[in-house]
Amino acid sequence: MKRLTIAPDERRHIERLVDDVLAEHGHWDPVQFVTQAKTVAESLPLRVRQFFRQIQSEESDVAVLSGLPLSPDLDATPTGWDMAQKTGAGRREEVVLALCSAALGEPFAWGNQQDGRIVHDVCPTPGMERSETSGSSTAPLSLHTEDAFHQCRCDYVALFCLRNPERVGTTVVRADRLDLPAPLSGILAEKRFRHRPDQSHVGPHGHSADVADLDAIMFGPPGSCYLRIDFDDTFAADEDDHAARDAIKELYRHMCDAVERVVLEPGDAIFLDNYRVVHGRDPFEPRYDGKDRWLKRVNLIRDIRRVFLSTGVRSRVIS
Repeated sequence: MKRLTIAPDERRHIERLVDDVLAEHGHWDPVQFVTQAKTVAESLPLRVRQFFRQIQSEESDVAVLSGLPLSPDLDATPTGWDMAQKTGAGRREEVVLALCSAALGEPFAWGNQQDGRIVHDVCPTPGMERSETSGSSTAPLSLHTEDAFHQCRCDYVALFCLRNPERVGTTVVRADRLDLPAPLSGILAEKRFRHRPDQSHVGPHGHSADVADLDAIMFGPPGSCYLRIDFDDTFAADEDDHAARDAIKELYRHMCDAVERVVLEPGDAIFLDNYRVVHGRDPFEPRYDGKDRWLKRVNLIRDIRRVFLSTGVRSRVIS
């Protein structure tokens, strides 16, 4: 795992950048700022910019940037993303993540996720404890590729930890750490599978009838495979294809044996390659006392034109 811990002078440098952004933009709107974010990100400390260049060029599967600035008077953890949206909770931290994210890729969003927000809040939400969304808590968040159902799924998932008092683990499985039997790899590389949109796209009352076209779960260059899987929403395209159904189950067993836990500390930002890593989250008991686990999240894509072609307009929000 690639890691960079920023120095105190670099942290102060980033804090000044955040001050400048908020002073210039007044009412903070990530959707408006994101078109300029890459230019502003050129002013990040040199070591930080080099860190992100290395992630891109080396195709680093998991990378952590530690020591990012947090507000000394950090807001209480909101009880849901909508509350964060109303109150502007964690605004400075959103700027930090937006700048770092823009140094790695192009931020974009989904119109049916958190009201089309570019920067999401990941925090426990009353009534959503056992859902398949970022508001869940007491149920584990299953291993998955982010937005596996869509051809325009992100290249990277960025998560910035604001609070994690119970040291809840982010679970990851790296494709390169899997040692799969050749027959299993062969089935997974065939276009015998489909993916449904998850609950964060279609709501809690069942699954959408819309599914992705036939596709493989494993693909890409030999010796450095890519993955596309959501164990809640990936299934054999043909219900009579018992070999494909069994392959998903066998892959899950192998992934459980290869799971790593990354415990994010406040000020840590993790960047996950969404093609080379599947991720999830350990369960935990929320207290709803303002001190619960709280992350900010951004989806990043290498080529923003993929989003424009998907939407048909020059919009970073896929509707």
